[in-house]
Amino acid sequence: MTLASGTRLGPYEILAPLGAGGMGEVYRARDTRLDRDVAIKILPDAFAADPERRARFEREAKTLASLNHQNIAHIHGIEESGDVRALVMELVEGPTLADRIAQGPIAIGEVLPIAKQIADALEAAHEQGIIHRDLKPANVNVRGDGTVKVLDFGLAKALDPVASASIQSQSPTLTLGATMAGVILGTAAYAAPEQARGKTVDKRADVWAFGCVLFEMLTGRRAFEGDDVSITLAAVMMKEPDWTALPAAATPALRRLLRSCLEKDPKQRLQAIGDARLEIERLLGGALEETFAPAIAVAVPPWRRALPWALAGALALALLTVLALWAPWRTAPPAAPLRLEATIGADVSIVNLGASLALSSDGSILAFAAQDSQGQKLYIRRLGELRATPLAGTANARDPFFSPDGQWIAFFADGKLKKISATGGAAVTLCDAGDARGGTWAEDGSIVFQPAAAGAGLSRVSSAGGAPAPLTKLGTGEVTQRWPQVLPGGKAVLYTAHSTVSGFDDATIVLQPLPDGAPKVVQRGGYYGRYLRSGHLVYVHQGTLFAEPFDLARLEPAGQPVPVMEGISSYPGTGGGAGFSGSAQMAWTETGTAIYLAGGNVADEAPIQWMDRTGKVTALRATPTNWSSPAFSPDGRRLAIDINNGQADVFVYEWARDTLTRVTFDAKTDAKPVWTPDGRRIVFRSDRDKTFNLYWQRADGSGDVQRLTEGPNSQVPASWHLSGKFLAFTETRPQTGNDLMILPIEGNDASGWKPGKPTVFLSTPFNELEPMFSPDGRWIAYFSAESGRFEVYVRPFPGPGGKWQISTDGGVLPVWSRTRDEIFYGSPDNRLMAASYAVEGESFRADKPRVWSERRFTQRGLRNFNLHPDGERFALAAAPENESAVKQDKLVFIFNFFDELRRIAPVTTR
Repeated sequence: MTLASGTRLGPYEILAPLGAGGMGEVYRARDTRLDRDVAIKILPDAFAADPERRARFEREAKTLASLNHQNIAHIHGIEESGDVRALVMELVEGPTLADRIAQGPIAIGEVLPIAKQIADALEAAHEQGIIHRDLKPANVNVRGDGTVKVLDFGLAKALDPVASASIQSQSPTLTLGATMAGVILGTAAYAAPEQARGKTVDKRADVWAFGCVLFEMLTGRRAFEGDDVSITLAAVMMKEPDWTALPAAATPALRRLLRSCLEKDPKQRLQAIGDARLEIERLLGGALEETFAPAIAVAVPPWRRALPWALAGALALALLTVLALWAPWRTAPPAAPLRLEATIGADVSIVNLGASLALSSDGSILAFAAQDSQGQKLYIRRLGELRATPLAGTANARDPFFSPDGQWIAFFADGKLKKISATGGAAVTLCDAGDARGGTWAEDGSIVFQPAAAGAGLSRVSSAGGAPAPLTKLGTGEVTQRWPQVLPGGKAVLYTAHSTVSGFDDATIVLQPLPDGAPKVVQRGGYYGRYLRSGHLVYVHQGTLFAEPFDLARLEPAGQPVPVMEGISSYPGTGGGAGFSGSAQMAWTETGTAIYLAGGNVADEAPIQWMDRTGKVTALRATPTNWSSPAFSPDGRRLAIDINNGQADVFVYEWARDTLTRVTFDAKTDAKPVWTPDGRRIVFRSDRDKTFNLYWQRADGSGDVQRLTEGPNSQVPASWHLSGKFLAFTETRPQTGNDLMILPIEGNDASGWKPGKPTVFLSTPFNELEPMFSPDGRWIAYFSAESGRFEVYVRPFPGPGGKWQISTDGGVLPVWSRTRDEIFYGSPDNRLMAASYAVEGESFRADKPRVWSERRFTQRGLRNFNLHPDGERFALAAAPENESAVKQDKLVFIFNFFDELRRIAPVTTR
């Protein structure tokens, strides 16, 4: 509420505005009864509308008015007029300490008198049980004669909303949601760690703030800085001030005073502001020579220096042990979690595939994979610093993870496992990693990682590099084991197992004892399992994080899972990012801080769209569904897709009539449709008999489903030869990963169809996927990781013959044009690429690939797009045209996360 000059509030006449803040607007006013100028603080509207809050404020204000000290701005009373509630205070002339510091550091000879008066004011208030809670330079006035006046004593508490376990509020000076288990009071840069964690505070919080103000006067800079509230609070809790910024004239005694005020543990902090006052008086009195001259060190034998501390430490340890055993009543209730949203500190977007976030164990460094117009690389941000910095030599990096000591960051790039120092430098290649899916750095110096998207168990390699060795084997029905975590002590490794590359929520969390032993499932239907130092196993299911107590000694759950929170960006495998199924964008420290990228399941529902060469996007089917793997019928009038509505089935959509027909009805997963050349049948993969084998069904849904293959390995159909006698598909085999296979088939509708025995078309130690017959049947295009990253290749069918690489900078999911001599494929940055080709005898020659359309697509299932038979348009889900609309540059921080887990899922000891 803004008041005009001349407005009357009782006997007070408003003269001019003085400023505004989180605790209200302030005006100069004239007290017409006593003929003096005063300061009028108009309280916020929310305060005036809350009777219980007003009553509590009046009680607090009476206490505050009892303060009578030369260094404290006095409160004269409370004035009410209509809906306006105002606090009448002593008018303090002169600049604030914040104004003075803005001009630069203050000389020590001027700092000490100011600091002494601030300490005097705090001591007087503390003696009456009043805590300031919002001490900062802006609340300290320095008159021309050097007199200090501390303002707004106790108003942070007086204006605080009524405590409630469910109410979320704002502190007087922070726009920040916080739970009432200890609302953060005071500006972030001066909030004590216990305030930042949402815990109850006492006078030691004012001691901390005093230390922050003293540091700022001496250096001209804040002790804890950040470009937003969350980063500042992170610095308060995890970073030390830059002690090197103190002036050379700051003596050891002054430095000790500062350090004792800024101890993060309130038990180790200076316990009373009066002690600080005494130390400052000593420096101002008989010890000025120490203040302005370097101290002369007196040699003392090391044992004499250590003895008093050793005795004190032994005594303190004994006392703590007695208290821990004898005084359980002293245990404080767990603090409520504090959630803050923070920018990452760089004009880039977090890569929202895989596991792009990592925190060092002490929480001081955030590493993340991000991309901009120049490509994808790793960035690090030291929490407490304003900006994130890219790490040179990390092009195409993804899925970072820290060494236990936080000195190194491992990551995957270009088919390799690499590491780089957290301080920068050259990246070191450790070993080949193919199309890896996650890694973990163990305490013994080894790295456990998943070397391929499918077809292999976990491997282990020394963090110094070398040849990786197999660590686990795929279990029955498993296609892949991903996102491992070596548990503390190295007793076991936890991982997510899938029975299909695309996930479809078929994940299980498995624990493999080390060095050997039988693996055991610890959770079904969850993914990205992680053991936390709180004693819990956490995992994600459909974008919700669950937690359950976990017995590390027995290596088994010790309670029932409970939901913790929703909205974590994750990849069950049903939509975008299916190739990275089982992952989540979340990380934790060992001390209880968590971070995550908000978003829930990635790309679950979307419309189906047309995209032409110009990038123009129009609706093909406007209704959003959780679809993937589009496939056009040979006549181009129908589109087969799989849709996951809790279970995946094959559907056929006729856009001319806007009708969607369900083709399969099994309770299992039916997916990845492929039309026969005559358009009468659709082949698909199904796990209706546990393993994903190939089946077909009439396209109109009539008749019975016929099984085409039978075997223990997972299979994915890709394309038919124009003769209708050969089906190309991918099979995941334990020894060689994904291989290209051919299924011969004979017969007709009258005599019946007889599938033959599958034969190998291409098998290598690398992953080969999605074999696509050319329109004339002479060639097969596919993509392979043989070069260290996926590229598109062409080979003659049935072979033998040469091999030609089509893509030049990464490529997946080839598709042939039926109207031009062109091959299309997807680029690593989700653009459609085209390459013209020519056939000369038995030789195949492709031109340099070109961008077909600048508009990008989103990732959906096993195939993201398909080309209409007219060769002019694709069916896909287009990425938003305005890339800034989907820019991922903010993270959510959760402090006291372990306390929250222990509250909702108590851990019991056996």
